[in-house]
Parts: sequence; C-alpha cells; structure tokens
Amino acid sequence: MKKIKLRPRRGLVTTIKQNFHFWDYYLMVPYLILCLIGIVMVYSSSAAIQMQNGGTPQGYLIKQSIYVVLGIIVLIFCANFPLEHYRHRRFLQDSTIVMGALLVIVLAIGKAVNGAKGWLNFGPVNIQPVEFCKLYFILYLADRMVRTHQKGKLLIKGESSRGALILATIYLLLILAQPDTGGFAINVCIIGVMFIACDVRSWWKAVGIVIGFPLAVYFGLQLVIVNGWIHGGYRIQRFIAFMNPFGNASGSGSQLVNSYYAISNGGVFGVGLGNSIQKMGYLPEPNTDFIMSIASEELGLVGVSLILGLLLCLICRIILIGVRSRSLYQTLICYGTATFMMVETFFNIGGVLGLLPITGVTFPFISYGGSSMLVLSSAVGIVMNISIQQNKEQLQMGQPFISAEGSGD
Repeated sequence: MKKIKLRPRRGLVTTIKQNFHFWDYYLMVPYLILCLIGIVMVYSSSAAIQMQNGGTPQGYLIKQSIYVVLGIIVLIFCANFPLEHYRHRRFLQDSTIVMGALLVIVLAIGKAVNGAKGWLNFGPVNIQPVEFCKLYFILYLADRMVRTHQKGKLLIKGESSRGALILATIYLLLILAQPDTGGFAINVCIIGVMFIACDVRSWWKAVGIVIGFPLAVYFGLQLVIVNGWIHGGYRIQRFIAFMNPFGNASGSGSQLVNSYYAISNGGVFGVGLGNSIQKMGYLPEPNTDFIMSIASEELGLVGVSLILGLLLCLICRIILIGVRSRSLYQTLICYGTATFMMVETFFNIGGVLGLLPITGVTFPFISYGGSSMLVLSSAVGIVMNISIQQNKEQLQMGQPFISAEGSGD
C-alpha cells in the first residue's frame, strides 16, 4: 500500500501534485458529472433555437464547454490556494470595493434582461455581479463573524459583524434595486444560515428575519394584487402567472403552462435526448431558467432524479465537511456554500413546477451561464481546499482516509 508523505510546498504546481493524493472525490465526481450533463443539456435545449435565429447549433455548446473548462481550472486553483489568504485583510478589502463598484455600475449602465438590470457587457463576455456577490458574502461574513465570535460577543453586538451586516444590507438593497428578487432571496438565506450556525444564542432573531421577511413580502404582494391596487410591471406579471397560470396562458402564464406540458410529455423515462417539443419556440429560456423542464421532457423522471441525486450528494458532502471541521471559519464557508446550492436549486425547481413565482434563478451546473459556473466552481474549490486540509490532518494523526487514488492510508 502506497504511503503518502507530507512535503513542504515549493510552488503552485508542486502543491497541486502533492495535494492530489488528498483530493475528495466525493466532491469532484458529482461536480464533473453534473458539468458534463449540463453541457449536453445546454446543447440539446439551445440547438433548435439557435438554428431558428440564424445561428450555429453548436454556439451555446462551445461557450458552455469553455465555461466548464475555465470552471475546472478555477476549482483547481481555489483548492490549492492557501486557505488563510482568503481571510487576509487586503484581499477582503479589495473584494468589498470591487463588489460594491460592480453593483453600482450595473445599476447605471447594466443590460436589462427579463426585467432585471443585472448584466455588464464586456464585448463577448457578460458578467452578472449578483452571482459573484454570493461567494463574496460567504467569504467576507465568515471572517467577520468568526472574529466577533472569538471575542465572546453576540453577532448583533460585535463591532466587526455589525459593520459587516450593515454592509451586506446595503449590497442587498442594491441587488433588490436591479431588481433581482431571486438573487436577493438567495443571498438573504446564505446570510441567515451563516448567522444561525455562528451564533445559536440569537438564532430566533435570524429565523425571524430570514423567514418573516419573505413571508411578509409574499402575502403583501398577494393582498395588493387581489385588491387591484397596482397593475403591470414584469415582476407583478410573473406573480400573477404564478397565482393563475392557465388563466393567463396566452400571456404572462405561458412560461409556466409550457413548463407543465414539457414535464407531462416526459413522463417517467422521457421522450429521448434531443426530442423535446417545448424547446421549439414554445418555452422561452430553454437553456437557462427552464432547462430542467427540457430535461424532464427528454430524460423523464428518471433523468431528473439522477441530476437531483448527484446535486444532493454534493450538498450533503459539503455539509459533512463543515460538520467535521474544528474551525468555525471553515464550517461557516461549508454551510454558506451548501445553502447557496440548495436554495438556488429550490428556487429553480419551484419556479419550473409552479410552487414558487418564476424568479429567473438558474439551476446549478446545468443551466447555461459563465458567471454561475465560475462562482459555483470557486465555491466547490474552496470546500475542496478545506477537505484537503482535513485529510492532511487525519494523516498526521495516523487516521485512515480515502485518497484520490482510492486507497486507504
């Protein structure tokens, strides 16, 4: 049985080679399979629309493949980047400045898509700042919360965390001003879960904020619409479609109705890869927001269950890594990352099934998008970094672990 020894670091390439023995394939394998399924589904769902619009069928296939390759490179870098550098004051300060600047700039000159002014165009590259804000909140708030916790103070009373929460509130308002309701809700959930995980003494306040605010907004909008106090607006039309999709089947409810048709056509085993009917111009955004509707139609319940099962394995593994960590900072990062993926999945599936209003949230690793892929890959890479450190600690203590080569040491 091969013996793995810890050697001093001599650069990034050497570090990558040394750390390979400690990689967590329970993270890597589901990640890679999901990315491959995503490439296939993006191509299948977009080829017909591309041809109808006069483009090449492989257009989105090539772009998504490039995003996945870049995502894997970013994952490898984040997995081998010294973990303590993510807490460096200069790194966090620069990240805060860049993130704030992007959120302000996108409000000023951003491109509006589906009613939300959330995209920055840089030639052929489009950036969605709210996606990067999710990872920023995880890293920044984890550091601030831990610093307050180490002083033995409540988060709401600690100077570091109180300032961080004020800053987070400002950024959340900038996101809501776009308006990106889905991105706002996901970030609120990330902050709430990290708050609860760090300071259980004031958990009820966090729960009140995380649950009470969305419920107040939901019932408030329902009351406003029912009484006819306001009309029009993209977000209101989406909410009306959610309340009664078939009553607005020729208008705002067409997305949800065609999503139902796609799911119904798919049944248990699907109609076959590439044979979807709803992607032929009936269902808008077939390669982004509603890609799971196309997956359901072509792959059926079995295929969708496989995708959800892989994502569940990935999320559970991230949570497990957080649970077994002896570092609160690492635990918060893992919980924040798991919440990010879990809530994003819930919002996308909920919108596709009509359980939630359509918010424009993409499905992790499957939907087309560069910003989402890079951020998700970065988050998985940082969690991989944490898992590598845990495996090294196990080796130093003489405890067995399963290496990337599949042998216990």
